Amino acid sequence: MATVTLDTPAVLITGASSGIGFALAEHYLRQGVEVIACGRNAQALKAISGATVLEFDITDSTQVEAAAIKLKQLLHNNHWQLQQVILNAGSCEYIDDALHFDSALFARVINTNVVAMGYCLEHFLPLLNRGARLGLMSSSATYLPFPRAEAYGTSKAAISYLGRSLRVDLAEHGIGVSVICPGFVKTPLTDKNDFAMPMQITAQQAAVAIYNGMQRQRNEIHFPGKFTWLLKLASLLPESLLVSLLTKK
Repeated sequence: MATVTLDTPAVLITGASSGIGFALAEHYLRQGVEVIACGRNAQALKAISGATVLEFDITDSTQVEAAAIKLKQLLHNNHWQLQQVILNAGSCEYIDDALHFDSALFARVINTNVVAMGYCLEHFLPLLNRGARLGLMSSSATYLPFPRAEAYGTSKAAISYLGRSLRVDLAEHGIGVSVICPGFVKTPLTDKNDFAMPMQITAQQAAVAIYNGMQRQRNEIHFPGKFTWLLKLASLLPESLLVSLLTKK
């Protein structure tokens, strides 16, 4: 009787050169999962010992397409099965003066966080089989209308809706979708923030929460719990009260 060889599980993670993506890649490797670490900085990606590196810019559709072709060959040559894709890459910029709205900044954030995710979905989704899972990086900032977050919050709200809609349409294909909504996580991106970040956690703690949520097939993965549930509760307040509470004094 011929021996049946089962494909080795693999995960693709974008934005893996630093922060949550880097910590995620390392955590998945410790669980015995093959990791395809993606990003623009090949040198930083090579610091993830044991990962397979794919260097590309998510905002360039031709580069994403080329990366998907390489990925398909990698999966075939190594007998890997792509069980999870986590689209983690993104950026954050703030609108400092809403009265003099910065449309260029707004477009930049939407392009990186939303349009580029569309490129990744176009080229990576066809590589997922029944039983696989997609993770989309949103934010707990979508729960409340935070000051200066017109660009970042809008992009993440779009991702949350995108995830919910994809969940409906991908159900018949047996592909699950998790929307990931972190609170404050210490990363090079959040290190630039000039405001208090309550209940901040490490990138390693975030990686564990995301991994566990993906394994448990959670539709929404939000953490740390005390912080995100507080935001969810606050979102039930009347809008006029929220505006009063969140407006600069």
